Amino acid sequence: MDSPDSPTAANILDRGAVMQTCRVLLRPIASLLLKCGMTWREFAEVSKSVFVAVASQDFGLNGRPTNVSRVSILTGVSRKEIARVRTLLEQEADPLPNKTTDATRVLSGWHQDPDFLTADGKPCILPAEGDGASFATLWQRYGGDVPVTSMRKELERVGAITSLPDGRLRAERRYFMPRRFDPQWILNAGGMLHDLGSSITHNLDAGAEAAGVRRDAPARRFIGRATSDSVDPAALPEFEAFVEKNGQEFLERMDKWLTEHEARPASGEARRKMRLGLGVFLIADE
Repeated sequence: MDSPDSPTAANILDRGAVMQTCRVLLRPIASLLLKCGMTWREFAEVSKSVFVAVASQDFGLNGRPTNVSRVSILTGVSRKEIARVRTLLEQEADPLPNKTTDATRVLSGWHQDPDFLTADGKPCILPAEGDGASFATLWQRYGGDVPVTSMRKELERVGAITSLPDGRLRAERRYFMPRRFDPQWILNAGGMLHDLGSSITHNLDAGAEAAGVRRDAPARRFIGRATSDSVDPAALPEFEAFVEKNGQEFLERMDKWLTEHEARPASGEARRKMRLGLGVFLIADE
């Protein structure tokens, strides 16, 4: 690892370009997280913990863990806050502070507040208005500054609540999620972004060798695209079918190669293994 005073790839990069790149790469992440109901406050807390974790694990000097002072310099997070975040990271059973949206607070209150539960602990079916247990009362207690009508319409729109024929409302979900996604799909989406991002950052280190910054830089990983800005939109269905056919055939060849090179025990001894693969995705922008 270079000393703090030596030139690094981060020093060479133009800060304006870094900020612009950050906005570009965060757009699909923000879109995904907004569709999953995550607020910017939740993201900020998670982001801070990841910055601290990466700086702690990957930026130590001379093979040693990164100390608190260096983590603070790298991340801009105070030493006191780093200690707090590190404690949370070490306590996997204790989640980060849950800062939810107004909609999630309404749904959570509906599932937890005894005033809105049946005798067996399930959410009551509530009248829209009225004193006592009603959606209007629930909103007054948990709805924040979102108008009650807007709150109800949004919860109905995403299927979090259902309006029954008699006008009463039934809770369908405990958390607000603008789009319904299978949890495994979300995990896979995160994994794809992680794999691409890891290869990009890997190549940043590989580029440091060419710039004369590091002599021990790793070999570059393949990252490529084939795009055009002048395609007729009417060709999209044909291109989708083309990619579906040829992309699947290509991935099957990759899978066959990977299977042929799986690590197998030899002479009863365990062999080292690693995760290896290739990702393919379609690009389409208006």
